[in-house]
Amino acid sequence: MENNIQGFLSLDYANSDNADEIDNGIRETIKGIRLSILAMGLGLAKIKEKGLHRDLGCRQMTQYIHKLSNETKMDRSSIFCWLGIGEAFIKYKNELEQIGFCDSDGPTKLPYLERALENNEKQEVFDNIKNMSVRDFIVFAKKQTTISSPASMGDRPVVSIRGSTVYIDGKLAIILSTKLDRRTSAYFKKLIKVGCEALEAEGVILPVHLRSMRDARRFEPAVERLKTQMRMK
Repeated sequence: MENNIQGFLSLDYANSDNADEIDNGIRETIKGIRLSILAMGLGLAKIKEKGLHRDLGCRQMTQYIHKLSNETKMDRSSIFCWLGIGEAFIKYKNELEQIGFCDSDGPTKLPYLERALENNEKQEVFDNIKNMSVRDFIVFAKKQTTISSPASMGDRPVVSIRGSTVYIDGKLAIILSTKLDRRTSAYFKKLIKVGCEALEAEGVILPVHLRSMRDARRFEPAVERLKTQMRMK
């Protein structure tokens, strides 16, 4: 693990002109990212399972995640996702170890494991989580069996945001006027970013109109608690 972390932290390859050296550096960095995600997920799950967040001054796990998000400037949804990865790995640790599942197999598949098991045979699920790509496993978990069909894959949009312009599947979708004032522009960019993330993940957005930022600050923790409860179920 120490060697992987050192490789992940070293960015010397970015200054190289040697193709093999750059390629190897990129691959080692990807391995480091995957290792970090799984390790962070397991760490978060252990904090929750053993109630260690109380030792850190937080009465609830959600409060700890909010604190961690604020202090590291990391998106809360990412931290909750890592927690889900850790909890899924711990819950199905025996089965995952039997198939030799490791960080290089794609830890971001793990939050979809429960759903896959609800819709498919157990043996097939654990064969696929080891061998499928992340995208294919997500489709499989949702019981869309035509995962190899180009038309089916094409139904999942790919979003690219470049400055004030948004492209969906390579096609121009949105241009945000540069004449807007900074505050308004930032407001709409945030809305567009959230919408694009939901579109790519095939998620759902529930718009809620609140009267003020004060109401929003009171509302947000309640929503995160509810989302955590729903994930646990």
